[in-house]
Amino acid sequence: MQIKVFIYDDSNARRDSLKALLELSPEVVFAGEGINCINVLQDMEQHFPDVVLMDINMPESDGIEGLKKIKENFPHIKVLMQTVFDDSDKVFDCIRNGASGYILKKDSPQRILQAIQEVYDGGAVMNPGIALKVLEYFQPQKSDSPLSGREAEVLKLLADGLSYKMVADRLFLSFNTVNTHVKHIYEKLHVSSLGEAIAFYYRNMHPPR
Repeated sequence: MQIKVFIYDDSNARRDSLKALLELSPEVVFAGEGINCINVLQDMEQHFPDVVLMDINMPESDGIEGLKKIKENFPHIKVLMQTVFDDSDKVFDCIRNGASGYILKKDSPQRILQAIQEVYDGGAVMNPGIALKVLEYFQPQKSDSPLSGREAEVLKLLADGLSYKMVADRLFLSFNTVNTHVKHIYEKLHVSSLGEAIAFYYRNMHPPR
């Protein structure tokens, strides 16, 4: 039995790309599409998909609103969220509102198909960068560090000798996001250089060998 997939994305190119991907796979079938979630309930009633590929950032009615409406009215429909960046607040918004998984748009076509199959089978799908955030959420912060979990993670990688770009790649973040984290690290630690920040890390946060 083929998995019926409905696509929400405000990018015509992205929708066309996803439709082409679905058509190449015998396990799934394209059920319909929308540029936002204004008509999400009518869409679900008309096309009755098994899985919804849901873009988060769309005009007028975004993916989080669409997710809420789908889970309230059609709880059996699986919703797989997709976005460009792994934004912490939106990740937890989606998880709290019943999303079955969360992938990044840069994930490979094979990974997207695999994620659709996994959520259809009842699994929960998370990009590695998202899984890290969930783990961080449940880990208490050390009292001797004013940094958030992600800021501490960025500082650790910088202390390990990684460049900003390498940190961005490792954590599935944009370069600008890493740069913003570093600015916050400087402010919170009251330092003005990376060397001072790394010295703080080794004095206060580096685990003993």
